[in-house]
Amino acid sequence: MNHLPLATRIRPRKLNEFVGQEHLTGLDKIVRRMVESKNVFPIIFWGPPGTGKTTLARIIAGETGAFFEELSATSAGVSDIRKIVAEAKERLKLSQRTILFIDEIHRFSKAQQDRLLPFVEEGTVILIGATTENPSFGVISALLSRCRVLVLKSLEKKYLGEVLNKGLSDKERGLGKYSVQLDEEAREFLIDMAHGDARIVLNTLEIAVTLLGKESKNISLKIIEEALQKKALRYDKAGDEHYDTISAFIKSMRGSDADAALYYLARMLEAGEDPLFVARRLVIFASEDVGLADRTALPLAVSCFQACHMIGLPECQLNLAHVTAYLSKVAKSNVTTEALGKAKRDVEEYGALPVPLKLRNPKTKLMKGMDYGKGYKYAHNYSKDELKGEDYLPEKLKGRKYFKNE
Repeated sequence: MNHLPLATRIRPRKLNEFVGQEHLTGLDKIVRRMVESKNVFPIIFWGPPGTGKTTLARIIAGETGAFFEELSATSAGVSDIRKIVAEAKERLKLSQRTILFIDEIHRFSKAQQDRLLPFVEEGTVILIGATTENPSFGVISALLSRCRVLVLKSLEKKYLGEVLNKGLSDKERGLGKYSVQLDEEAREFLIDMAHGDARIVLNTLEIAVTLLGKESKNISLKIIEEALQKKALRYDKAGDEHYDTISAFIKSMRGSDADAALYYLARMLEAGEDPLFVARRLVIFASEDVGLADRTALPLAVSCFQACHMIGLPECQLNLAHVTAYLSKVAKSNVTTEALGKAKRDVEEYGALPVPLKLRNPKTKLMKGMDYGKGYKYAHNYSKDELKGEDYLPEKLKGRKYFKNE
């Protein structure tokens, strides 16, 4: 047992021991209800590494009395499937079901997936697949239609903290027998650097214990840095360093300095900044500082945010770098930002001025009798010249120009 990695040794065995993924495992949620009813259906778990896909599959098998078979799509072949199916048929004669867990199922070839399909369809095996990539692209539609896709999220810090505590305190399967302590600074750095991956937390913790001197019982920040091979950067995500760095990042893009912007991006990412925080700033920047100067900037920034949300770290760093460089290099315009500011100042000064009668919606006869909509020209029925002189602002603001054409 001790030769196994810490992450494997302290893997939860019961659903009540599992932390995180409350949207799946909480009271009355789908995985818990499935376990309690012992009615297991084919599943594909889709989520980042270290979020509990394999662990949940094992728990489901254990708590429903099913036999658990595990394959890795990177090394298994059709002969492995054939052998598992033959054994599963024998178990069914004894009223025991078989859960076939396939890790990285998107790496199975189309032929392998086709071979598996009839056995899933007839219930010879209950498939639980795991993938870090969108199953829509890696799993054939026939197999995908027979499975329920359940999305796992990167673990929140509070759950990583619980995993860390378990690893440190468990005397039977964890590191409790060493009675080591973890400095608060080291703890925060380790959780930040794990980026929602419980396996990173536990593997790093185990390495850190091996780096301790014989007399030492204290894991310092320096030891965690050594175990991770990453140095803690001075970056308090709630303090001045956080705001100074994001400010420098934005001003570098505004000044069209892609090199500086990429440097500050790298600093934030290496310090453990949430990539979605950076992606949100890129979306804001695309409208605030680029605007109409480049009409593709906003769609590109929004796509970047979606990509970061979909694939997570570390791969989404490339999406952030791509869009950071693009927004740094394109033409800039803040005319819409300034126009909105001018309009808001008039709203603050004059309040809600009456909407011109011709622009009001004449929903009733009474409203029509009060000249609602009278004199309105439906723009599609008129030429630009015929619409000249039309003013849509309230009477008090007629002729006001907020938007400046460039």
